[in-house]
Amino acid sequence: MRHLDDLDQKVLACLARDARATYAQIGDEVGLSAPAVKRRVDRLLDDGVIRGFTTVIDPHAMQWTTEAYVEVYCRGNISPEDLKAAWESIPEVVSAATVTGQADAILRLMARDVRHLEQALERIRQAGPVDKTESIIVLSELIDRGHP
Repeated sequence: MRHLDDLDQKVLACLARDARATYAQIGDEVGLSAPAVKRRVDRLLDDGVIRGFTTVIDPHAMQWTTEAYVEVYCRGNISPEDLKAAWESIPEVVSAATVTGQADAILRLMARDVRHLEQALERIRQAGPVDKTESIIVLSELIDRGHP
């Protein structure tokens, strides 16, 4: 991966704050023309620095107020890529990571209620070689630095 200069970092900061900002808006903030910003963004996309653009939806807006962390234990060896492919299409899985320790992975799930959570867990178990899961339901969120 190539070195990011100060302007690249400023452009990325603008996009992280508002991915819908126009090239002209970003240019005004970082001191470049809109075409120069577009060239930088295109290069950052081509280089894999920017992996894509997405919409972050507040789960509470969808009335998904039940949150859980799920430790997943798999049978045999399975690659992180296979785990990602198995769970990526399950919308209740808001994040997933492989971990050290006894579990193979940990998932963060959001659901409407416990019944909805149970249905999501069943889909997770069916999507790959899952031996067992252990769920922890969140009572109160104390700190979340992942949201703007």
